[in-house]
Amino acid sequence: MLRRIVSLVIIVPLVVILLGFAVANRQIVSVSFDPFDQAHPAYALTLPLFAIVFVLLVLGVLIGGVAAWLKQSHWRRAARQLDREVRQLREENDALRRHPAVPEAVPTARPQIAAPENPAPLVPPIVP
Repeated sequence: MLRRIVSLVIIVPLVVILLGFAVANRQIVSVSFDPFDQAHPAYALTLPLFAIVFVLLVLGVLIGGVAAWLKQSHWRRAARQLDREVRQLREENDALRRHPAVPEAVPTARPQIAAPENPAPLVPPIVP
């Protein structure tokens, strides 16, 4: 709910500003892509100024998004590898739960160990 309120507080004024910009900049401008002939360019684009600005804004956001996505490829690769390891360990854990290892046979009679006649002292004698 808080996220929605914050986004409305940010988006509504931004939309109002962009609409005001579009209404104020309706004049037609010509963008030339020919640096050698300004009078008669080989390719020129004639659009309202706000349309050119919006297109450039969208292109900037897309280029920034692609750059960030490429920069984070290392982390996505590490996450995929860790996910693969987790899946393998879960499969191994499930297999061990389904088929537990058979415990070794426990001997019924334990061998008797004789205690030594003169056991060694646990603490060495103190010599003055």
